[in-house]
Amino acid sequence: MSPVVAVTPPAFCKAESLRRELSAVFPAARFNTSDRYLQEPELIEFLQGADAALIGRDRIGDAVLRALPELKVISKYGVGLDNIDEDALRRRGVALGWTPGVNRRSVAELTLCFMLGLCHNVFSGGFALRQGLWQKDGGRELSGKTVGIVGCGHVGSEVLRLLAPFGCQVLINDIVDKSALAREYGARTTAFATLLEEAGIVTLHVPRTPLTEGFIDAAALSHMKPAAFLINTSRGAVVDEAALKAALLKGSLAGAALDVFAEEPPGDAELLALPNLIGTPHIGGNAREAVEAMGLAAIAHLIEFFHRR
Repeated sequence: MSPVVAVTPPAFCKAESLRRELSAVFPAARFNTSDRYLQEPELIEFLQGADAALIGRDRIGDAVLRALPELKVISKYGVGLDNIDEDALRRRGVALGWTPGVNRRSVAELTLCFMLGLCHNVFSGGFALRQGLWQKDGGRELSGKTVGIVGCGHVGSEVLRLLAPFGCQVLINDIVDKSALAREYGARTTAFATLLEEAGIVTLHVPRTPLTEGFIDAAALSHMKPAAFLINTSRGAVVDEAALKAALLKGSLAGAALDVFAEEPPGDAELLALPNLIGTPHIGGNAREAVEAMGLAAIAHLIEFFHRR
């Protein structure tokens, strides 16, 4: 009898090619048709009776696992494991399949888009034009500017590669030694405070951990230049949104671009309406090519798990 695979990520469920690929191997697969992520009670209901769960940003903790005694494996669609209690998985003997960095190019390209858009006033100029204002201010070039990359793992290192043709002065801050990577690309590793003080653009590529949660707070923002930009395409919780809003409102920070928010969808309409903020709905890893790559990686983990049994 074919294992029952329950699939929750809306992007996967809407991709016909991925549905066909999974169903060809697991005919009993079922898909979330709600076009949104499920809250815990409905998530448990949807996963009832499943041998495997292919999940995205769903929160998987002990309470969910306790209610799903038949679950044998979770395959992660996407990157980052901050929504999964790995200790609870181990205690309950549930396997985990995950491929890190599979959507790195998609997120890195959006980050570069944000850099160019902020520098050239693409977003603020477009916002003003919709208000009937003709503001012909082309901003400044990205080329030659100082860019600070906080977290230089899969995505951060891809951003570093994409920046190479622009001749930027790149600063790197990471808890892991990145000196070899820095030498390869002519970048410089530096302390976090130094990066904030020197960079004209600060881009965040860190996981959500106790060390990073809310670490871009009022104190951190106060170290940045008033003409600087902040970009976050990592995890929403690493930025104190109230502190960021205050900095943008008083002009102590020139602008920001956020693809991720502490709560999604975000509820702070005042923040979203600021002309010096561009917000996107967590699309960084959702380019079609990335959706396909993440989906195929998640399917591969399920095939490997059930073929071993």
